[in-house]
Amino acid sequence: MMLTTARWTICCVALWFTARHEIARHWRTVARSWRLIAIMGTAGFTAFNALFYAAAHHTSAINIAIIQGTIPVLVLLGSFVFAGRRFRPMQALGVAVTLAGCVVVASRGQLHVLATLDFNVGDLWMLLASLFYAGYMLGLTRRPPVPPIVFFAAAAGVAALTSLPLLAFEVATDRFFMPTATGWALMLFVGLLPSFVSQITFIQAVSLIGPERAGVFVNLTPIFGPLLAVLVLDEPLRPFHLVALALVLGGIWIAERRRRPAVME
Repeated sequence: MMLTTARWTICCVALWFTARHEIARHWRTVARSWRLIAIMGTAGFTAFNALFYAAAHHTSAINIAIIQGTIPVLVLLGSFVFAGRRFRPMQALGVAVTLAGCVVVASRGQLHVLATLDFNVGDLWMLLASLFYAGYMLGLTRRPPVPPIVFFAAAAGVAALTSLPLLAFEVATDRFFMPTATGWALMLFVGLLPSFVSQITFIQAVSLIGPERAGVFVNLTPIFGPLLAVLVLDEPLRPFHLVALALVLGGIWIAERRRRPAVME
């Protein structure tokens, strides 16, 4: 929880130095949508990160990355449930295949796990975290008419505040420990690069190539995640990981396929 609080606090400081003039120009518009921003910042940033880091105590980084890869399909599923958008047959198949990959990860490729429902709690927490982030992405369609960086700053500010009760709980239950020098360096890394730089570059990418093309690159997470887990953390890559990865990526590919336009004869 200390990492969650530090992450968004550091990000907010960086945003203040880089976007404070835009924030000052649009804060009244942002304030009118404070309920939506509060929900999105709490669900998409605070809850997602807290569950993400808690999951890492119980499952592998490979599992986390593969389950996180289901987010684009969860967004598609959420648009069907909450917005009434219809599935094309290929989209429905893609959802089913991707969720099958998630089941393979959670069951560790063992049928008896499915029969006894003896899932790893870390995998379940990561799936819940992915659901929260999918809800955040669905909420982006209703964000106020302000520059993306201003909305991001508001959501990050909410996350910094709503993470404080979780940090207080961590301290009250004697689970908090003062970070070492390496710990502080890692928190600075997470706050400036994954939280700040990646978001800013993604916003710029959307403005250059459009949201649809930029969004496709989110699908690289279940590729980079397992690769880094093997190279950096020396985690073993097991056969069921490869099966699950193929299902998740294959399901995303199927769900995002576009019908080719008819050829003029």
